[in-house]
Amino acid sequence: MTSIDDKAKNLLALHQPGNPVILPTVWDAWSANLSVASGFSALTVGSHPVSDSIGKPDNEGITFDELLHRITQITAAVDVPISVDVEGGYGLEPAVLINGLIEAGAVGLNIEDTVHSEGGRLREAQEHADFVGGLRQAADSAGVHVVVNARTDLFVKQVGAEADRVDRAVDRLKLAADAGADVLYPVGRHDEATYRRLVAELPLPINAIGIPDQDDPASFGEFGVARVSFGPFFQKALADRATEILGRWS
Repeated sequence: MTSIDDKAKNLLALHQPGNPVILPTVWDAWSANLSVASGFSALTVGSHPVSDSIGKPDNEGITFDELLHRITQITAAVDVPISVDVEGGYGLEPAVLINGLIEAGAVGLNIEDTVHSEGGRLREAQEHADFVGGLRQAADSAGVHVVVNARTDLFVKQVGAEADRVDRAVDRLKLAADAGADVLYPVGRHDEATYRRLVAELPLPINAIGIPDQDDPASFGEFGVARVSFGPFFQKALADRATEILGRWS
């Protein structure tokens, strides 16, 4: 069994701009085992798929304790680094999030700048950076370099004018980088020019979202990103195929 400290270091080392680590987004021990058996060396757990799997809505429709219960099942099933989408933080303090994840065996996290517990508002740029800084401080205190993936929802929520949205995302994510993030996640589907600009202007590895049954895996390396995850789209692809199979019998 790999130590949690080694898992954290291994996860961070996998982030190589131009040679991205592909992290299948899983939601339970079955999907985690399926992904590891297919050759993947690290995984991410998505909030949307986990919520769907227990019949609850995304956007913090589950509690942090419910998420940790699922993470514990996954880390007991597979001996690879696990990163976890903790949404906006469930209204909890950074130390509670970090300590809970480490205890459950996870070594990475995504943190959104959407505050679901406060009506879905977007954190101010410095406010989000301060939260990222709190996560880094808590991880340092715990002695595990939890890989912090700082996400902005400016694109998916289409906040403000489109003309300067990339500028504002870059400014926001630079603050998160200065605060201690390891990876930056301008979540959304972007064209090649936008990816190349984000990679050029941001100081840390970039996370892109891929649609696993549609995108060309090689394209993301060409854009310069360092990490690709699937959000809800892996589960959706399996659901579409399952619906097709079941439809033959209904």
